[in-house]
Amino acid sequence: MTELSARRAGRPKVHAEPVLWLGFSAGGVVVSLLLPVLILLFGLALPLGWVDIDYRHLLAVVGNPVTVVLTALALIAMLVHAGHRFRYTLYDGLQLKHRGLIAVICYGLAIIGSIAAVVILIMVAVAS
Repeated sequence: MTELSARRAGRPKVHAEPVLWLGFSAGGVVVSLLLPVLILLFGLALPLGWVDIDYRHLLAVVGNPVTVVLTALALIAMLVHAGHRFRYTLYDGLQLKHRGLIAVICYGLAIIGSIAAVVILIMVAVAS
């Protein structure tokens, strides 16, 4: 249904673009808040011995269902953000013309990555 025929029918045309921008924004916020903390903690503080951590306690926290759900949501938002950003980088930066194919590839990879992340989180939760 075209936009003109939708207007004639009395209802606006529904677009998926605002939902994708919502996922992009959520992922950007999650990345900007969590990634520096995770890099500092697991990239510097733990290897350099600045903090002492009990790995059994960390495994118990990771195995908690609430932690699994929140981590999965954060990872999904980050992957949607990355897919959306990469899509528009290809459109605007490289001036590629195959918009439909690029969108399918970018969001398809985000979906595959999300499924893999959820499976790995569930496997870690079950193993703990």
